[in-house]
Amino acid sequence: MNLKIGDEVVVITGSDKGKKGKIISIDRKKNRVVVEGVHIVKKHQKGNGQTTGGILEVEAPIHVSNVMIIDPKSKKRTRIGHTTDKNNKKIRIAKKSNEKLD
Repeated sequence: MNLKIGDEVVVITGSDKGKKGKIISIDRKKNRVVVEGVHIVKKHQKGNGQTTGGILEVEAPIHVSNVMIIDPKSKKRTRIGHTTDKNNKKIRIAKKSNEKLD
């Protein structure tokens, strides 16, 4: 999996197709990511001493194959490639524009 927390991604399939957001968390064992503002579900939570219970709306994880990273130059979706910099350190690049990804 070539994605990192904080990457800007777009959903390419499903009910939230076309929505953009940043990656909040990654589950590498299950190949799932949580994207900010995407795949909102209602969660029933019981109250405890500090908080009141109720129905919360939270982001649910989606499979990593359903998202693609956004090219920083063209702002369109792209695949991720790898190359080395001057110090022979492996870096991620966007395939469409060869721009370095943070």
